[in-house]
Amino acid sequence: MTDAKSSIVVLDQVSATSPARTQTLSSEGVLDALKMILTDAPLNDVLHSVALLIEAHSEGMLCTIYLLDEDGLRLRFAAGPKLPDAYRVATDGVYIGPEVGSCGAAAYLRKPVYVADVLTHPHFANFRDLLVQAGLRAVWSSPIISNDGKVLGTFGMYNREVRLPSPAEMQLIDYAGRIAGIAIERDRSKSALTLAFEKIKKSETELREIVDVIPQTIIVLNPDGKAIYANRVALEYNGLSLDDVRADAFRARVFHPDDVQRLREERHKALSGAVPFENEQRALGKDGKYRWFLIQYNPLLDEGGKVIRWYATGTDIDDRKRAEDRMRNETVALREEIVRSAMFEEIVGSSEALRRVLEQVSRVAPTDSTVLIQGETGTGKELIARAIHNRSKRANRAFIRVNCAAIPASLIASELFGHEKGSFTGALQRRLGRFESADGGTIFLDEVGELPPETQVALLRVLQEREFERVGGNQTISIDVRVLAATNRDLGAAVADGAFRRDLFYRLNVFPIQLPVLRDRIDDIPLLVEYLVDRYAKKAGKRIRSISKDTLSLFRSYDWPGNIRELQNVVERAVILCDGETFCVDPSWLTPVAPRPAALAVPLVEDLAEREKVMIENALRESGGLISGPTGAAAKLRLPRQTLESKIRKLGINRHRLNPS
Repeated sequence: MTDAKSSIVVLDQVSATSPARTQTLSSEGVLDALKMILTDAPLNDVLHSVALLIEAHSEGMLCTIYLLDEDGLRLRFAAGPKLPDAYRVATDGVYIGPEVGSCGAAAYLRKPVYVADVLTHPHFANFRDLLVQAGLRAVWSSPIISNDGKVLGTFGMYNREVRLPSPAEMQLIDYAGRIAGIAIERDRSKSALTLAFEKIKKSETELREIVDVIPQTIIVLNPDGKAIYANRVALEYNGLSLDDVRADAFRARVFHPDDVQRLREERHKALSGAVPFENEQRALGKDGKYRWFLIQYNPLLDEGGKVIRWYATGTDIDDRKRAEDRMRNETVALREEIVRSAMFEEIVGSSEALRRVLEQVSRVAPTDSTVLIQGETGTGKELIARAIHNRSKRANRAFIRVNCAAIPASLIASELFGHEKGSFTGALQRRLGRFESADGGTIFLDEVGELPPETQVALLRVLQEREFERVGGNQTISIDVRVLAATNRDLGAAVADGAFRRDLFYRLNVFPIQLPVLRDRIDDIPLLVEYLVDRYAKKAGKRIRSISKDTLSLFRSYDWPGNIRELQNVVERAVILCDGETFCVDPSWLTPVAPRPAALAVPLVEDLAEREKVMIENALRESGGLISGPTGAAAKLRLPRQTLESKIRKLGINRHRLNPS
């Protein structure tokens, strides 16, 4: 079936016979390929490396790259490390067309073409025997398109199974095609530039015409390094005239001040010689934004070896630099996470309260919705945030955690959004903030209720517009970040008191998750204790075979005001002090909490649930049926409003009946 309107042309509708594995390109392999491109390695060597890179990620998969002739009619074999020689010879120089195999059709139709089985497909009549001899059954091809929309060639993958590619394999083909396209375009640009150098002795006017059609920024300099000419691409990028380029203030006007200062001596020394050199600088575009460029300087020498011109070509490397910065920041964040001990490696428990939370996690994780996680201290809010991230489509990107309560109010904006050099005392260089580090991933704002008012405004803008500015900067930065927030405060009460912005609360509270306290998860305590005992026993090099029944009974009856974190600390202490193979704790460690003032008049009832119900009803009577606020029942019982509302529903209490009015 051929669908000319779709972005994918499928020539044989056959289901995949085996599940596709998730495919990712290694950073080292990609960087090696890009390094070969930037160091002007031969094009065939680069394409050969790209094919090997893709083959290394798919066992049994073979790859090939063809280049389209200048006349646009034939495909020429360029790379195919493991394909049989007979197949290479048979396909080299084949005409493209809508019914010519997979690569020929992809080049002709300018769309991906996926053939699930070459044995049954009529377009492989001339190549079927060669493919079958090599044990290949499926062929998937994608055209390599230049930046200006021209077909440069095709990238093909050969599979030994009868099936169509998975979405991950389609993405892998796309990645390979892009890298190959960069190499081909750079090689052709280099060829065009070489041709320009060869013709310069004939006519400077002719040279300028050629330079103008090269799809790179090119600046012509005199021997002292002063700009005397810029090609059309450079002028269009900067938005300047040729007179502006020739002005003395050109470099200060176009390049970032920090880079001009940083490279002044190095550039001056290099220009005094006669050998090519390069550097990386940020150039200002006509849109008012700086982008990183690799500037490569090549001298034109006279017969005596004296420099008569310098030709500087600029290659946009801004995306690469941003990727390097992001990788560097993700590495820093990863190191912080390794050093900082997490509460658990896993979520442990099977109680009804926990199952409800995990059901919410499974529903919201695949989306990009903002989540507000609420619960008492020690209930595992960060653990739930990590579970949401790990089950999301951003799981392979950064998870950046920020404890808003642990950062001074004067530094929180810089920590979140970064700062420019000199924006405040001590800002010796530009720094990326946590939001930029989390670009493409997830940021977890723990204790978000502690943010100062001015930072709340900036956070609201990020949630609304997905953009911000660094401290001391005026450049708007757009990001793609999912925001997860957590707090143990009653944000509703904080909004009522004016301590937290109402509009920010609504932006954060898109999908609220209320974590249950440990005293509402009594059934999970044995599992948690067993897990923690095993964890800390291994760390301490001890062998603990059993847990005392008295200890479990004590744990189940204790109120656990510090929740799971308190349980964790108690177990760790007991494991350290344990001398035998049976785990037990000193009962004096878990002193029952003194009765709260609101419950002094409550008779002692053996049933804990009944006693809790009586306490809540008394508090509601005293507060006139109100739950929140300084005189509400939640304040009297020293409970978060959400927790109290949950208990009222669970115990079937009619609070309106308890209102005297």
